[in-house]
Amino acid sequence: MTLDKSGKLWRGEDFADLAECVRDFKAGGYPVTTVVESRCGECDGRSFQVNIDEEEATQRVCLACGSVAFIGDSAEHWSEDESDSCACPCGGEEFAVAVGYALFDDGEVRWISVGLRCLKDNVLGVYADTKIDYSPSRHLLSQA
Repeated sequence: MTLDKSGKLWRGEDFADLAECVRDFKAGGYPVTTVVESRCGECDGRSFQVNIDEEEATQRVCLACGSVAFIGDSAEHWSEDESDSCACPCGGEEFAVAVGYALFDDGEVRWISVGLRCLKDNVLGVYADTKIDYSPSRHLLSQA
């Protein structure tokens, strides 16, 4: 299977397909120049349960080891009471994750988009899109 854009929902089988979906989304209307694959810092796992709160702060839980991490500056804004698990239209809740960054000309982060690929049916989508309104913000590039 290769990237399939023919239906209402895109489908893909790997990080490259998910990265293309995130780039096409255009975070905040700006071109995404960098896309990073999420990997667990503990076990290098690449499959996650993903939780998002109402402000689009994003948390990922590694399915291999249970390690919890926040994407970008989400830990600073996280609201456990207002969060929910992401789910694919098929009902799947296990995902590969890619984080897209739209940058200013000086390399500071302008927007962050979180793309997910369902591990059950390979549907691709952007589930969170967050504006970064402070500087310096380059450190967020390492928080995928």
